[in-house]
Amino acid sequence: MTMNDHGTRTGALLDPRPSRIELVVLDMAGTTVADDGLVERAFGAALPDATDEQLAYVRATMGESKITVFRHLTGGDEERAHAANADFEAAYARLVDEGHCAPLPGAEDALRRLRDQGRGIALTTGFARDTQDRILAALGWNDLVDLALCPSDVDGRGRPHPDMILTAALRSRVSSMAAVAVAGDTDSDMRAGRNAGASVVAGVRTGAHDTATLRLAGAGHVLDSVAELPDLLAAREG
Repeated sequence: MTMNDHGTRTGALLDPRPSRIELVVLDMAGTTVADDGLVERAFGAALPDATDEQLAYVRATMGESKITVFRHLTGGDEERAHAANADFEAAYARLVDEGHCAPLPGAEDALRRLRDQGRGIALTTGFARDTQDRILAALGWNDLVDLALCPSDVDGRGRPHPDMILTAALRSRVSSMAAVAVAGDTDSDMRAGRNAGASVVAGVRTGAHDTATLRLAGAGHVLDSVAELPDLLAAREG
């Protein structure tokens, strides 16, 4: 390493090239997995008397830990929140078992392309472990991803906390958080990515939130779908 005329160090520490992305952390419902109203249907089964205001809150908090959402909807009543969450997970599981679970167009190909590029893949969710496992089994993705994490893996600290992303990075032994990319369809995905220090935080327009919401939450890129992500990362690295 050398010094320039102003006495500033030059060399590897000032390398202008972006870090190579070693790990891609992806949301599930709305990002890689088609939602088609399944989450709202499951919420409706859990809270059949939900008001319009409560349903609006559900839409606004898509991507967050479901038990956290139910705590809010039940006014902090822990027993009611857990009962409603159990009903939600059971209703969603039934929908998956009935064949209502499918990948978004281009999502599976994107996963395969990311793997071909030599990148690790972690899927994260606001669902419980059993529901996440059912989705992965229904899609046949267990051998396609390296990690699948849910809020219970991080002591309940789901999005927008960075814990699932940081845990994925630690387990994947990435060189730094600059080598991590995050993509999702909600503002909580974007905030989690920023909170974790990921160098790429990309929103996708296939789920809950629109471009303006994703940008406001910290999206550095907004894609039509996750199918565009492999090309974005390849172009970024030249």
